[in-house]
Amino acid sequence: MTAAERPSDAVEQFRRAESLVSDRRPLEALRELRPVLDVEPDAPSVQLLAGRAYLLSAQLQRAEQAFLRVLEQDPSDHYARFVLGRTLQRQQRLAEAQAQLAMAAAMHPTPRYQEALNEVRMRLAVER
Repeated sequence: MTAAERPSDAVEQFRRAESLVSDRRPLEALRELRPVLDVEPDAPSVQLLAGRAYLLSAQLQRAEQAFLRVLEQDPSDHYARFVLGRTLQRQQRLAEAQAQLAMAAAMHPTPRYQEALNEVRMRLAVER
């Protein structure tokens, strides 16, 4: 289903959820997003937004699953790799986080991605 075919209420709910995530109100965003997830469980944009809300609310395993669903459909999504790396980092799975962050930084070399990668690399070096 394309964005043009979506019921307008689902689009509105998605936009409200997006705004709530931006306002750092992830639990409210997830409540708003639930019906959209029911209608479009495989839409990468919906999974990515759900993953962000899960990450903000420290539901790290759910966030990881949402980001992995996005990457199943589009392995070249650098942002999904970045947030997956951050999710893995918060779970103390630093080697896995480093791999995802390195791919994100290689795909889209932005300072934000490189800083996250360097942070994980330094933590790994200290642990060795």
